[in-house]
Amino acid sequence: MDAEGQANHLKAYGVAYAALKGNIAVDWLLNYKGGSFGIDDVESIERMCKLRGVTFEVISDAQYSGIINDIANPDFNGDVIKLEKAPKIAVYTPLNKEPWDDAVTLVLTYAEIPFDKVYDDEVLAEDLPKYDWLHLHHEDFTGQYGKFWAQFRNTTWYQNDQKTAEALASKHGFNKVSQLKLAVAKKIRDFVAGGGYMFAMCSATDTYDIALAAEGTDICAEPFDGDPMDPNAQGKLDFTKSFAFKDFTLETNPYVYEYTAQPNAIDNTNFRKVTPTTDYFSLFTFSAKFDPVPSMLTQDHTTTIKGFMGQTTSFRNQVLKSSVLVMGDYKPASEARYIHGEYGKGTWTFYGGHDPECYEHRVGDPPTDLSLHPNSPGYRLILNNVLFPAAKKKPRKT
Repeated sequence: MDAEGQANHLKAYGVAYAALKGNIAVDWLLNYKGGSFGIDDVESIERMCKLRGVTFEVISDAQYSGIINDIANPDFNGDVIKLEKAPKIAVYTPLNKEPWDDAVTLVLTYAEIPFDKVYDDEVLAEDLPKYDWLHLHHEDFTGQYGKFWAQFRNTTWYQNDQKTAEALASKHGFNKVSQLKLAVAKKIRDFVAGGGYMFAMCSATDTYDIALAAEGTDICAEPFDGDPMDPNAQGKLDFTKSFAFKDFTLETNPYVYEYTAQPNAIDNTNFRKVTPTTDYFSLFTFSAKFDPVPSMLTQDHTTTIKGFMGQTTSFRNQVLKSSVLVMGDYKPASEARYIHGEYGKGTWTFYGGHDPECYEHRVGDPPTDLSLHPNSPGYRLILNNVLFPAAKKKPRKT
């Protein structure tokens, strides 16, 4: 899985997943040749690699034992993680969304990793405990319809989305979409607390935390729910309820395409002053033997990742809780791009931006063709999270 040796990094994850699905042993060799996989030599897996264009090498047991011994050397920053079972994957997304609307569904489809779509009906019906890993599509959990009102309120798609959301809220006994989304956010919180793994990108990151912190408070302006927001909403936020962010300031203007504002905005999109040619962020290097969790989540064939925009591009350091583990950042802009934390028995991971291979994704843009980006380092970070629940976890040492 190093830069020179692998023809299709993304589909390699799909092969590893398929092996687990077939009860075939898989070792994740952390920091060995870009985080390679060791899989028992089974004819079906070898054939799958050939069909999917995944580079592999067949070696003897003695050679493999030598690799394991090299990794075990205290001077080598690596470890061997046993992957035990194929995680059952759910993507929280409206059923009418196409795969290219979301980087995770796009890469899961390309890597041929199966997943189920769930939405508010399934979440409120307590279906989440059936799954090991949950991705949050680019949802607005605050009930403000993505803050698209100013630009798109007269478009058919916006009006249809609003009607569908209002009907769904009414179906479940809620007067407002914001109340429905809060109920869903709390069910997801309970899923994580019970041992689930939650992954979110772009606006699903900050809106999720905002919704939790604003529980019981109307933070929606009149265009979104028919009545004014609570004039004391800012002072009523409870940051102890959020996963990652603290002390943020709500954006109260419905015409502004942001959820938080100065002096303490979460999203750094409007403050970063970075050009596309210079927009890169760096992955942190962790001790694989002592910190296996972040080591798994940062496996890649490079530590420098191309930046990419989104409604929520990155997270300003000043609003991160002290418990948040930053795994990737861009220091010149004082922003985190890739963060992780624990909640109860489970974990959450937030990844800023919309599409790692589409710098400034806009409404109506064509889908990204991942066959043109089979070695995408940015997409590998997503797939690290997909396999993460399969690992036999070791306690983090301090």
